Amino acid sequence: MIAVLDYGAGNIGSVLNMLKKLGSEGIATTGPAELFSAEKIILPGVGSFDTAMRRLNENGLAEALRGRAEAGVPLFGICLGMQLLASRSEEGDLPGLGLIPGIVKRFRFSNGVANLKVPHMGWNTVRVKKSSTLAADLGAAPRFYFVHSYHLECEQKNDELLEAEYGYPFTAGVQRGNIAGVQFHPEKSHRFGMQILKNFVLS
Repeated sequence: MIAVLDYGAGNIGSVLNMLKKLGSEGIATTGPAELFSAEKIILPGVGSFDTAMRRLNENGLAEALRGRAEAGVPLFGICLGMQLLASRSEEGDLPGLGLIPGIVKRFRFSNGVANLKVPHMGWNTVRVKKSSTLAADLGAAPRFYFVHSYHLECEQKNDELLEAEYGYPFTAGVQRGNIAGVQFHPEKSHRFGMQILKNFVLS
């Protein structure tokens, strides 16, 4: 069973639908108790960093997520969910989950690319930075759908799994052992997104 966290920070229906297409059992989870019976956990998210962290803290989900991650349960963050894995964010004051050491930073461009708009929105190509089953079978120049104004800057380069470019290279996916995340929306990224989620389900 894959627990998909429903903590009021985004519509999880499309994630559950994609898991169903993959033949996997995904269950919307609102409290920490269900996490202890889950084989894997997906942490989606849209909106602001502090609002999401406040909800996770108030519901006891932040502590439960840290505990399950430390126990080796696979955890996969999507969009804001990936940013919440970090130590902290420039967007807010609350600490993140601290599972992927690093800081979430806003896009800032030099004069040469100052015409780029924030948020970064639309399709973009990603590059695989290291060997991982999560990035298997993506093919050449995989493309994913992004909507974000902030990106995670990892403390340790080895945590970087995927990279994209918007004015400059930024981390589009991370992985540290059983903890992983992607900045894009796999549930909106057609066959490439399906492949990423399939890799997570089967890994």
